[in-house]
Amino acid sequence: MRLDKCLVEMGLGSRTEVKQLLKKQQVLVNGKVVTSAKVQVDEYQDEISVNKRVLDYEKFVYYLLNKPKGVISATEDANHQTVLDLLDESARQKEVFPVGRLDIDTHGLLLLTNNGALAHAMLSPKKHVAKVYRAKVDGIMTEKDRTRFEAGIKLKDFTCKPAQLTILETNEEQGTSLVEITISEGKFHQVKRMVAACGKKVADLERLAMGPLTLDKELATGTFRRLTQEEIKSLKRFGVELL
Repeated sequence: MRLDKCLVEMGLGSRTEVKQLLKKQQVLVNGKVVTSAKVQVDEYQDEISVNKRVLDYEKFVYYLLNKPKGVISATEDANHQTVLDLLDESARQKEVFPVGRLDIDTHGLLLLTNNGALAHAMLSPKKHVAKVYRAKVDGIMTEKDRTRFEAGIKLKDFTCKPAQLTILETNEEQGTSLVEITISEGKFHQVKRMVAACGKKVADLERLAMGPLTLDKELATGTFRRLTQEEIKSLKRFGVELL
C-alpha cells in the first residue's frame, strides 16, 4: 500500500494533510524518515510512526451514526446527501457502508463499517437481529394492536414475524400515541406498514437499537463516533473476524 494512503486510513488526515507531515519529515517507517508519499509499505509488518507515536493499522472500522432525516442510507447519490457525507475523510478512505438502511425520513441509529462479513451476518434473516424503534403515531394504539403485533401482522405481500409493541403513552385529546416497536426482520417500510395495517399512521420514526448496539444519548443528530472496544466485543456473537 502507498504510504500516503496508509496514513489517511490510519486517521492522520486528508492526502494533502498527510503530504505536509511527510514534507516536514515527521513520518518514520521502521525508524527511518520517509518523505515520499509513493513509498510502498506493509501496513501489518512495517513500523510506522508520526511524531514519535507508533501507529496501528486497522483492517476494519466501525462507526455509530445518529442519522438525521433527509439523508439517505447509501454510499453515493446524485440528488440527496448520503450518510457517508456526514463522516470524515478517514471513514471514506476505508470505504465504509451502512449496515442495512433507514428510510430518508427515519432517523436514529445506523452502523457503518467496511466489514462485509459482519454486515451480512447482522442482516441475515437467520440471525433474527432485533431492531428497536420509537414511533410517534397519529392514532391511538391499543391492546388489540399489541396482540396483532405479537401474532404477526399479515400484509399484502408477506406476513410479518411476531413483533413487540410497547405503548408508552397515548393522548386521547390529540389522538396520538408514542410506542416502541421491536422487530427481528427489516422489510421495506415494515414498521410503517405494520402500524398502517392497524389503521394508524407513523408520524415520526427513530431507531434506538440494532442487535447489541444502542443509540448513544450523547450523540447529537447528524454526528457520529467510533464504536467503543466494549461495543466491538459485543459483536463477537456474530462469529466473524472483527479486527
